[in-house]
Amino acid sequence: MSRRASRVAVRALAILLAGWILVLASIVAWSTRASDGHADAIVVLGAAQYSGRPSRVLSARLDHALELWQRARASRLVLTGGQRAGDLLSEAAAGRRYVMRRGVPAQAILLEAHGRTSLASMHGASVLLHTQRELMSTRPTVLLVSDPFHMLRLDLLARLHGLVPMPSPTRTSPISANLPVAIEYILRESFALPADIALLLWLHITGHSESPNADG
Repeated sequence: MSRRASRVAVRALAILLAGWILVLASIVAWSTRASDGHADAIVVLGAAQYSGRPSRVLSARLDHALELWQRARASRLVLTGGQRAGDLLSEAAAGRRYVMRRGVPAQAILLEAHGRTSLASMHGASVLLHTQRELMSTRPTVLLVSDPFHMLRLDLLARLHGLVPMPSPTRTSPISANLPVAIEYILRESFALPADIALLLWLHITGHSESPNADG
């Protein structure tokens, strides 16, 4: 490799590294944000469930969404999350059972039970909310409920799907309580975020209207 080619390669790597560090710093910064406003709906991102019993991560998200709903921060709950291989129930359906047992009426719940990725779930939630035009704003405002590390990606995906995002991360997740695990998720998110944005851009360029639903 010539010296010129080597310099170009080093500069390209330096730009990529700087970009990655910027994404990482932004994820950490966004994880501290929490809106105190009211919205059209609360969108809860799915997580694992076991035979209808939410995992600790999903329970923490649902408990936070319940608190927001009980404080009348929004009148609708949008529960997301599809059905994994071998599951008898979707994450969204497990979430519905959980919140209904705690007083949320069925008419206040919208289910997006097909998405198995953040991108697919946000796409499905947007479609659901935009079909509720008589109850929602032209661009529905949404309180986004998930773990703190997830907030920046959800914010961007919500905006790209015609929603007005308001971050509201749960602070009681077992992920946040374990620093090494939280760091691992933040590092993974620093690659997942640009990958989702690139994939969404590719879908737009190629004319695909549906978000992909591959696991991951």
